[in-house]
Amino acid sequence: MKSDVEELMPRLLPVEFEGSTEQLDLNGPPRNPREYLRQVQLEASLCPEVVVAQIDPRKLKKKQTVNASVAGCHAAPAGFSPSLSWQQQQVGNFSDVRQSIAKNRKHWSSQSLDDNVIMPKLTDDEGWKKFCLGEKIYLGASSDHTDTEPELGLDYSKIGFPPFLSIVSRLNQSTVLMVLEVLISWFEEHEFTPQLGRWLYALLACLEKPLLPEAHSSIRQLARRSAQLRSELESEDDEKLPPLNLLICLVARYFEQNDLADQPE
Repeated sequence: MKSDVEELMPRLLPVEFEGSTEQLDLNGPPRNPREYLRQVQLEASLCPEVVVAQIDPRKLKKKQTVNASVAGCHAAPAGFSPSLSWQQQQVGNFSDVRQSIAKNRKHWSSQSLDDNVIMPKLTDDEGWKKFCLGEKIYLGASSDHTDTEPELGLDYSKIGFPPFLSIVSRLNQSTVLMVLEVLISWFEEHEFTPQLGRWLYALLACLEKPLLPEAHSSIRQLARRSAQLRSELESEDDEKLPPLNLLICLVARYFEQNDLADQPE
């Protein structure tokens, strides 16, 4: 009896095979054209009619479709926007930092890490949040006291590892972009902290140009979130204002997202 497949897809080269299929060695080379065709027939009959791919959803990117938003930033309240000369100075400093990292990347990446530095796996989003921000910030506890802790005996698992050059120099571009996306996503739902600012600056300094489409989307999201928080500040003396202005400046001026740039007042 013919199978459903044979009925729907008639064989173009019907082959009659003398003898039982047990005499056919699938592991050995065919001895003639007839035996080759029979091997193909038999191998096809052994394949399942339906094959289901085993996919690990953790390995799938959360944003497989990149939607680059063209929405602008919240306008800065009067007196909160930096001057053009300040922005130009920050771009120049940032460019110097990037050149220094690129020049010394090989040296710093070869430096051994301390025993307590255990970098998360690439797909461990929550691990990267804890690694960069520390458990106290990650879990929502106040981090104000961390600046007064003694320098000796710091528990970086609690307060987060600083973005040492020996750490960020080890990150390839896919990891830089992935960690940047993870932290920006976290930033969307939380307040700005100095530890977060250090990592965002360091990762931006390691982000190579020209940017990938997903990188464009992420850094624009970063600038918009920074502008949103800036618009909610009540005083020009708020300590969060300079770092928020800096992030907006770097995205807009250095990475050429000019529509997001602060215009001189």
